[in-house]
Amino acid sequence: MIDEKQISEIVRKVMSDMKPEDKPARKQIGVFDTMEEAIEACNKAYEIFRYYNKEQRENIIKEIRKLTHAEAEIMAKLAVEDTKMGNVYHKTLKHHLVADKTPGTEDLETKALSGDRGLTLVEMAPYGIIGAITPSTNPSCTVICNSISMLAGGNGVLFNPHPHAKRISAYAVDLVNRAVLAAGGPENIVATVANPTMETSNKMVNHPSVKMLVATGGPGVVKMLLSSGKKAIGAGAGNPPVVVDDTADIEKAAKDIIDGCTFDNNLPCIAEKECFVMSNVADQLIEGMLKNGAYFINSEQVRELEKVVLVEAPPKKPGDLPKKVINKDWVGRDAKKILAQIGVNVGDDIRCIICETEFSQAFVQTELMMPILPIVRCQTFEEAMEMAVKAEHGNRHSAHLHSKNVDHMTAYAKAIGTTIFVKNAPSYAGIGFNSEGHTTFTIAGPTGEGITSARSFTRQRRCVLVDSLSII
Repeated sequence: MIDEKQISEIVRKVMSDMKPEDKPARKQIGVFDTMEEAIEACNKAYEIFRYYNKEQRENIIKEIRKLTHAEAEIMAKLAVEDTKMGNVYHKTLKHHLVADKTPGTEDLETKALSGDRGLTLVEMAPYGIIGAITPSTNPSCTVICNSISMLAGGNGVLFNPHPHAKRISAYAVDLVNRAVLAAGGPENIVATVANPTMETSNKMVNHPSVKMLVATGGPGVVKMLLSSGKKAIGAGAGNPPVVVDDTADIEKAAKDIIDGCTFDNNLPCIAEKECFVMSNVADQLIEGMLKNGAYFINSEQVRELEKVVLVEAPPKKPGDLPKKVINKDWVGRDAKKILAQIGVNVGDDIRCIICETEFSQAFVQTELMMPILPIVRCQTFEEAMEMAVKAEHGNRHSAHLHSKNVDHMTAYAKAIGTTIFVKNAPSYAGIGFNSEGHTTFTIAGPTGEGITSARSFTRQRRCVLVDSLSII
């Protein structure tokens, strides 16, 4: 007689031998055909979840962390397959980073005020159901990071992902729900639609059950949320400059800049997008970059590359001049593949394209989100700083500096005014990778919350007891 263990082993063997197209499709938890269904399911789950205490919520977050670690590489592969952007190795690292360094319920601090007239408590309370719009650049990382932070705050979450990342985003929503169920939580506390569109986004934004909105993406989607009339957090675009002065450790700066600029093929919004270097150390910096996987293209090749990675957008109104914008087909693609488009064939060791340009050149002024780094020579630190501030375009997102001069650090930090300012390290140090500080992929510069965490998605509630419980 075959026992239950043998039967299980036979089933497992048969399933593993089946081709992917033969395997029965498992219904993903929290993924619905319509936004109305997603909202209804999330509301039903929230009626249970709203009464969960911090310990229960933290148990759920522990399960999300565990599953994210276990399936980091699976999600990384699916993200590259789904979006055609980035690379599996760096995306795997990003998932581990999110699992390890996104704060949970420990981020919620209760304040107590005690005096002659009694006791006042100020606690961080949930908004309710949060509607979140997520990008194609960091899709599953944003879904998981947002889910940890928002669930820690006691909220339910509705996601409307970028359509170009719908499969990986649905996978991440399903993962979060599997973790919630494993910890004994309610089904569908995080929900989304299988086919996100502008219509599903509008339904989510305007639904009365949705009490707060969060957008991680470009200026258009942030503007839309801010005009909704609801509490909104907007994580907008950036064009982060890196400045190198003549006091820096140039060898280290060269490696750090290439490491940061090429991380996931420059998809993170914090990554170095243009470099301003003092002329007396520029040759040394470029030489160091070439030793760390960079390929230098000349001015003629720059012009050829412009035709590949930039396209001309029509004027928004009569009288406006045409504007060059990124060709989205090349966002997050490998340097090797981009170079091949201009007839340059290189090996897999080349991970970044560098070039010398003028300040006005389009690569400097445009957030490319590709492993392309324009370099501008400057005569003085003050000139480099001034150019960097202008190239950042007032996004107040991220900026970077390589210097040992504390006065330069101070002056640049004050002038640039960005949410993240990294000194003497790759840009990804700004989100806690090989550095101190927590991680997020929702960096709210436009609305001022900065490096978001659980407390960002809560509201203050005050509880006052007069003339009692003051024991002194």
